[in-house]
Amino acid sequence: IATALAQAEEGKTPLQQKLAGLSKILTYLVIGICVVVFGINVIRSVAVGDGFSFATAMDFFMVAISLAVAAIPEGLATVVTIVLSIGVTNMSKRNAIIRKLTAVETLGCTQIICSDKTGTLTQNKMTVVDYYGEDEVLLATAMSMCSDAEFDREAGTAVGEPTECALVNYAAKLGYDKNDQKLQYVRIGEVPFDSMRKMMTTVHRAATTATAQKTNTDATSDTLELSALIQFTKGAPDEILKRCTRVLRGGVEIALTDAIREEILAANKAMADKALRVLAAARKSLSAEPAVYEADALENDLCFVGLVGMIDPVRPEVKPAIDQCRSAGIRPIMITGDHKDTAVAIAMQLGIIDSPEQAITGAELDKISGEDFESAVERYSVYARVQPEHKTRIVNAWRKKGKVTAMTGDGVNDAPSIKNADIGVGMGITGTDVTKNVADMILADDNFATIVSAAGEGRRIYDNIRKAIQFLLASNLSEVLAIFCATLIGFTIFQPVQLLWINLITDCFPALALGMEKPEADVMNRKPRDSKEGIFAGGLGAAVAYQGALVTVITLISYFVGHYLEAGNFDIHQESVHGTTMAFLTLAMCEVFHSFNMRSLRGSIFTMKGQNKWLWGAGLLSLLLTSVVVLIEPIAKAFSMTAIDAKEYFIAMALGFAIIPLVEIVKLVHRLIDKKRGVEHTN
Repeated sequence: IATALAQAEEGKTPLQQKLAGLSKILTYLVIGICVVVFGINVIRSVAVGDGFSFATAMDFFMVAISLAVAAIPEGLATVVTIVLSIGVTNMSKRNAIIRKLTAVETLGCTQIICSDKTGTLTQNKMTVVDYYGEDEVLLATAMSMCSDAEFDREAGTAVGEPTECALVNYAAKLGYDKNDQKLQYVRIGEVPFDSMRKMMTTVHRAATTATAQKTNTDATSDTLELSALIQFTKGAPDEILKRCTRVLRGGVEIALTDAIREEILAANKAMADKALRVLAAARKSLSAEPAVYEADALENDLCFVGLVGMIDPVRPEVKPAIDQCRSAGIRPIMITGDHKDTAVAIAMQLGIIDSPEQAITGAELDKISGEDFESAVERYSVYARVQPEHKTRIVNAWRKKGKVTAMTGDGVNDAPSIKNADIGVGMGITGTDVTKNVADMILADDNFATIVSAAGEGRRIYDNIRKAIQFLLASNLSEVLAIFCATLIGFTIFQPVQLLWINLITDCFPALALGMEKPEADVMNRKPRDSKEGIFAGGLGAAVAYQGALVTVITLISYFVGHYLEAGNFDIHQESVHGTTMAFLTLAMCEVFHSFNMRSLRGSIFTMKGQNKWLWGAGLLSLLLTSVVVLIEPIAKAFSMTAIDAKEYFIAMALGFAIIPLVEIVKLVHRLIDKKRGVEHTN
């Protein structure tokens, strides 16, 4: 297990890959812009004969720095981290504990969920409801004694692992309290359950019938005289039968013929077809205490006693969750150690499969080569009688298909498959510490529906991160274009300190608020996004370009209006502090108003249900702080601006608001085009 964990690759999540790619793009863009703008200024200075000095070079360098400040979305890393952190908090309230921050977003593109059956799809509340065998009392005794669960008389129920509790409760229901049985059958050794053998064996020194009887007058009757040695073995029916040579019939042991074997297998199938979990019990009399307690020495030449069928009710919330998986384009896969017929019955009940041909056993899987299985993996949605190593094989096959895969598990042996999965899911109730430590997410309630809920939250978070990225990049692009155009025309529109204010105040707060946006109505009706798609996929790049260009045009208009109101002309060679101040206010407010456009990338903000109170708060805070900067003279001077009058203030504000109707028109055109293609958008 340690070797398998060490060999498991720790790959980057899709979001980490996209942000790394975006960082490279921005790095090259900033360097390129700085070099180009600096070069243009130097060439122009030399060409017009203004002369070139260290002072002019520093001026040109500061313009280039302004562009660098404008191009870099300083708040992006903060926004992404905080949005993911808030997502972690939200998921913890829904019983999904995230151990790795970036796993939040990966959940949003999950395409395959491989889930254990017992306790995850079912309630893990076993109850024996059927049996097959000649002597039900002996069958119940064998099952009860060959288990580690104990009977709590005060609570009136067994305590321990759910399956073994069901067996102890079964004996108690027949009137055989395990506390009394332990006096009758004193355990002297055992071979613990093993997932490879699929069985457990215990050896007992049993009391004789005569000495086991107690009287009210005999003071020494509590001390029983023990003599005979008996072995009980319980486990998977097919595995137990392989080790049986005899069967109990008519109170005596007779040879286990092929006809009787077929009869037992038919009874096993009949129970399994009713979605019951079936266990078999066998016994063997021993002449002497075993020298070693090993499976090879004890688990052979057994006498078959009978079968018990246990019902483990399906969690009521799982069926709707499976249906939601289907509508969201997520494929659920069920993995269990149970008999194939039991697994098929439950999977069909839940809607995971619609045909038994979609199920396969671990033994059948072993016969398929790695290459053939990778080609055939899409045929199967149910895996029965599997070993932990099969889980790793299933995960790797799906990942080689390019599918983002989640895998659940609870045992130590499940750790490698969980580590190999894109999203490893550990069980919070039944899971071992080893499993939890390698998992990306822990289910506090061991519930499949919680995984689906977390996937929906992951989609919401990724949508909001994309909205924040689009908003920040469009805002920064407008700043770059405004400075670039002003430089080409021949004037300075912004100083670096002004751009830093916009990036850190009027960009960051609204971007953070966008991360709090509620999910759009169709978030779980879409196919999972391709984990390989770029950050600019789905038209985001084009949206950033046109929105940045719109804000640039509006900002330049505001500058020229301010210039005219101050100087009464449009002399571009004359610097205008009023123009700069108005352009600053317009750009800041344009970005604040534009953040409301980003609530939905396609839908109209005027038809959206509900409001984002965080966005309103961020907008009002940005408006207040920016108004202080342009209306209070000492503060305005500190930012290389001037206090403007009411007329200039409201013109700049009106120009900033213009971004909303302009983007609404573009969205309307997009919706009309999408409607012709048969694509509907729901807010």
